Amino acid sequence: MSVSEVGLIELEPETVKAMLDSGEAVLVDVREEEEYAEAHIEGSVLSPMSDFEVDTWPSFAGKKVIISCLGGVRSAAVARKLISAGQGWAIHLKGGLNAWRDAGLPTIAQA
Repeated sequence: MSVSEVGLIELEPETVKAMLDSGEAVLVDVREEEEYAEAHIEGSVLSPMSDFEVDTWPSFAGKKVIISCLGGVRSAAVARKLISAGQGWAIHLKGGLNAWRDAGLPTIAQA
């Protein structure tokens, strides 16, 4: 885990996988629908950055929300917006789906 700036927590793919597997966290993918359909991490929830609103950002009782995109740029941007809106911290998958794949972790495609 690293904190690249105040409140922004970056997690490596293996750490995110462990948190998802344990039920401790939910992964929110901020890519667009077409990108998500091509490949995504199993169990992730789609919430496109283009539709982002602080008031409608998904929350899951008792779980940490980890933000993901393709390369980590959009997820970090959404995390910064949440922090700017008053959320004390936000977590994102460092390197996004690309890093997840590079770590040899599985993805699925919608049928």
